[in-house]
Amino acid sequence: MEINGAKMFVKALQEEGVDTLFAYPGGTAIDLFDALYDAEGIDMILPRHEQALVHAADGYARSTGRVGVCLVTSGPGATNLVTGIATANYDSVPLVCFTGQVPLNLIGNDAFQEVDIVGITRSICKYAVTVRKREDLARIIKNAFYIARTGKPGPVVVDIPKDIQLAMGSDEYPSEVNIRGYKPSEGVHVGQIKRALAELKNAKKPVFLCGGGVNIAHARKEMQQLAEKTGIPVVTTIMGKGAIPTDHPLYVGNIGMHGNLASNKAIMESDVLFSIGCRFNDRITGTIDTFAKNAKIIHVDIDAASISRNIKVDIPIVADAKVAISKMLEYAEPLDIKGWVDDIMNVKAEYPINMNRYDGVTPEAIIRTINDMYSNLIVTTDVGQNQLWTTQYIDIDENKQLLTSGGLGTMGYGFPAAIGAKLGNMDKDVICISGDGGVQMNIQEMATAVALELPVTLCILNNGYLGNVRQWQELFFNKRYSSTCLRYRRRCNRDCQNPDKCCPKYSPDFVKLAESYDAKGIRVTKPEEIRPAFEAARANTNGPTVIEFFIDPTANVFPMVPGGKSLNDMILDC
Repeated sequence: MEINGAKMFVKALQEEGVDTLFAYPGGTAIDLFDALYDAEGIDMILPRHEQALVHAADGYARSTGRVGVCLVTSGPGATNLVTGIATANYDSVPLVCFTGQVPLNLIGNDAFQEVDIVGITRSICKYAVTVRKREDLARIIKNAFYIARTGKPGPVVVDIPKDIQLAMGSDEYPSEVNIRGYKPSEGVHVGQIKRALAELKNAKKPVFLCGGGVNIAHARKEMQQLAEKTGIPVVTTIMGKGAIPTDHPLYVGNIGMHGNLASNKAIMESDVLFSIGCRFNDRITGTIDTFAKNAKIIHVDIDAASISRNIKVDIPIVADAKVAISKMLEYAEPLDIKGWVDDIMNVKAEYPINMNRYDGVTPEAIIRTINDMYSNLIVTTDVGQNQLWTTQYIDIDENKQLLTSGGLGTMGYGFPAAIGAKLGNMDKDVICISGDGGVQMNIQEMATAVALELPVTLCILNNGYLGNVRQWQELFFNKRYSSTCLRYRRRCNRDCQNPDKCCPKYSPDFVKLAESYDAKGIRVTKPEEIRPAFEAARANTNGPTVIEFFIDPTANVFPMVPGGKSLNDMILDC
C-alpha cells in the first residue's frame, strides 16, 4: 500500500512510541500538521516560541529518559531551534528535531523561508540530514531515533522538503537499523576494569568523580552500591549531582568553580581520581596543569573522543557508565581508607556553604524550604546565580531530579524545560528556579502552561541584575556594572551604588504579569512568607504559579574559583 510522506511521518512517530510532540506550524510543515490532525496517541503541544519548544522537548527527554521530539517549519522556525539543539548536544540529551523545508527544486534559490538547517546544525548535533527521496524517508526517521538514543545520546535533525511530504511511497516502516560506520559500544573491556580496580586497591586517597554520564545512564543505584562497597568518597559535577543521594555519608559535594572546599580539596589531594561520565571542562578543572597533579586518573566515558581531550588519563575505559559500574561491582573490594574519608568530611563540616552573611529572603532559605516540603520532585533551573545556588543547596535522591543547562549555559532554558518535564511526569511536583533576567527570555510560555493547566511553580529570584555577571564585575572589574542592572535607563547614573534611591521602579511587575496570563502570582519579601507561598502554590492544582522572591541585589555565590585559577585558589567569602 502507498501513502504520502506526511502520513509516513505520522506512522513513524507512532511506531517509535512517541506520545508527546512539541510542535509549531508553518507553511513548509503544514502537510505534516494536517496528517497529525487525526493521529491517535500523540499529544500535540503548542508552545509560544520555537526555542521554548525545543527546551520543553529537552526537559521531557531528560526527565523521562525517552527521546524528545519536536516539529517546526523552515526558515526562522528552524533557526529558532539552534540554541536548544546546541544545549541538548552539550548535555547529551536525545532529541529528534524535524524541520519542514522548501521543495527540492527551490533549495539553493533563496526561496521564501529557506535556510540550510543541516549546514547550520551539523556541528552541534549527532547527525543532520535532508530527506531527498521519498523511499528514504522511513529509513532516515528510524535511523534518527536510533542515533539519538544510543551511544552518547544527543540531538538529530531531520529536514523534510515539502514535496517529499506529498510524494507517494511504501507504507512499510523498518523494524531494524543497520548504519554503516555507526556501531555504538555496548560492552566494556574487563581488563581495563581490573587495571582500574588494582589502582584503587593500592590507593590511600581515592575519589570518585561522577559527571552527568552517570545520570544519563540511569546508574544512580549502581553508583551508590559501588561507593558503599569500596568506601570511596564521591564528588560530582553540577550535571552529576544526584549520582548518589546528597545526604549519603560518602557524598562530599560539587567540585569546580562554585564547588565546596571539601570537594575541591579531595580532588587536589587525591592519589587516584576515578572519573565516570565527566568531560573535565574548564569550570570543573580550573587551571589544567594543577588539577589533581598527584593522582593517577581513570576515566570512564562512552565517548572515546572525550578521554584525554582535556586531562591526560592513565587508564581509559570506553563504556556506558552503567555497564562499567555494573562490571566494577563484580570485582570491587572494600578499601581501608576511613582516615581519608574522615579528613574530607571534617573539612565539609568545618566549611559549610551557607548564606548567613545576608539578611532577608535568601536563595538558601528558599531552596531549603523546597527540600523540606517536596519529596517527589523535578527541579529545573535557568542559568546564572539562580542555577549555582540551586546546585549548592538542593537535595537530590532517588525521588528527585535536577535539570539544568550545564555545557552551553542557556538562559531561558528553565521554564520551558519545566513544562516539558511536567508533561512527562504528571505524578511529580515540578519547580523551576530562575532569575529575573533569564526568565524573561521565555516568559511567554506562561501562556502554554496556563492553556495546558499545568501546576508548575516558577520561582523568580529577583535581584534586579544579571546577577552572575554583576558578581564578576564586582570582584574583578572594580564594580563597573556595565549592562547588568535591569533597572537601568539611559538617563541613569552608571556609578549608582543604591538602585532604590537613584533608579526607576523595576519592570515588569511579575505578579501582575502572571495574573495577565491568568496564572497565580505571589510576591515574597520576608523570610516568614516563603513556606506559605509554596503551600499556596501546591494548592493551585489547575495551573501555574509564579512566586517572585525579592533577594539582596548584592548577594553573591560563594565559594568561588576565579576564572583561569587553580582549584586551590578558592575565594571562600568576601
